[in-house]
Amino acid sequence: MEWVVVVSVLVMTILSLLRVNVIIAIIAAAITAGLMSGMNTIESIEMLVSGMGGQASTALSYVLLGAFAVAISYTGITTILVNYLIRVLTGKKTMTLLAIAGVASLSQNLVPVHIAFIPILIPPLLKLFDDMKMDRRGVATALTFGLKAPYVMIPAGFGLIFHETIVNGMKQNGADITITESALSMLVPGFGMIVGLLIAVFITYRKNRESVPEAGGGEVDFNAPKLEKVKFNKSHLLTLVAIVAALAVQLITENLIVGALTGLVLMFLLLVVPFNNGDKVVSDGISMMGTIAFVMLVASGFGKILTETGAVDALVEVSSGFLGNNKPLIAFILLLVGLVVTIGIGSSFGTIPILAALYVPICIAAGFSPMATAALIGTAGALGDAGSPASDSTLGPTSGLNADGKHHHIWDTCVPTFIHFNIPLFIFGWIGAIIL
Repeated sequence: MEWVVVVSVLVMTILSLLRVNVIIAIIAAAITAGLMSGMNTIESIEMLVSGMGGQASTALSYVLLGAFAVAISYTGITTILVNYLIRVLTGKKTMTLLAIAGVASLSQNLVPVHIAFIPILIPPLLKLFDDMKMDRRGVATALTFGLKAPYVMIPAGFGLIFHETIVNGMKQNGADITITESALSMLVPGFGMIVGLLIAVFITYRKNRESVPEAGGGEVDFNAPKLEKVKFNKSHLLTLVAIVAALAVQLITENLIVGALTGLVLMFLLLVVPFNNGDKVVSDGISMMGTIAFVMLVASGFGKILTETGAVDALVEVSSGFLGNNKPLIAFILLLVGLVVTIGIGSSFGTIPILAALYVPICIAAGFSPMATAALIGTAGALGDAGSPASDSTLGPTSGLNADGKHHHIWDTCVPTFIHFNIPLFIFGWIGAIIL
């Protein structure tokens, strides 16, 4: 039973590397896990479908955030940002990558639209990237950094949800910790991500690279959007009001769906977006975020098969049974198991409750402090967001960078982000668990 997780995740990874569609790869991995656990194909699929509801809230929030992002772009305020970036950053590759990482970071805490900004902001910049012969793998790395590092280290916006999930998971399993302590425990792993970003920007992807047509898996009829000069006006001010309101409501209610709805409704009530454009805004939001939302649903079903069959418990039990009280070795094995589990499920938020239930008893028995335990849980959860084909932190960058068919999800997003973030996250998370 302990090999179910490893084999099924390998199936998903190998199929993805062979350029099989990520949804098909996840379904194949789920069926593999089911068959290895003693179920037949029909039973495996039924459990997969029954588990898809586990990410229903996340999927709905992504669709609504997509509609909110479309409404924001309707006013032309994103055009102002794109024009500014083009004017300031043309010819400055390193500065461009750092600026993109900075803009992406705002999407987690200040303007909580998560990945919904990418299909709006990035496609107009693709021609600039090609003119500068910029390596799009570096852009993907910068985007993923901005989508992960802020919530890992800062307990606000998405970060508040992340750290509350850690705290609640630990308390439910007998370990007490505060949100502040949880955030402090993740500063060491978060620093590892900063190191990974700097290596990607200044070393790995600094050289020129020509974009290859059809690298994304097919020919795309793409015309770069023509950017007109737009001056800041009343609509843009009201848009900022809606963004602030969405952030405030999301922080107060701790609910992404309510926050996204607040921003979207205000865009219509303030007449920033005409009522008769409501259908188009929502349908465009679904079109932009629907595929990613569905991948998250299927990944949730895969996660249910792994947990309900006891495969994850068996893997952790076998891994921890022969470790004794060797803290460095225990931390290493727990992170290794966490990497396998979270890469398969692809959601840090979705896997933390699972990881907490498995890690806390082991960590208490081994004598780890609450902060060290939080570092292990948070790091293991974050490992699922970088490098996983099913993660929104990799699907999001691909959705923007492959708008012209020149960027492959696995080789140009998942592999680079795995190398530059999962490896340093693992190393620094391991160090954090030992020193805290």
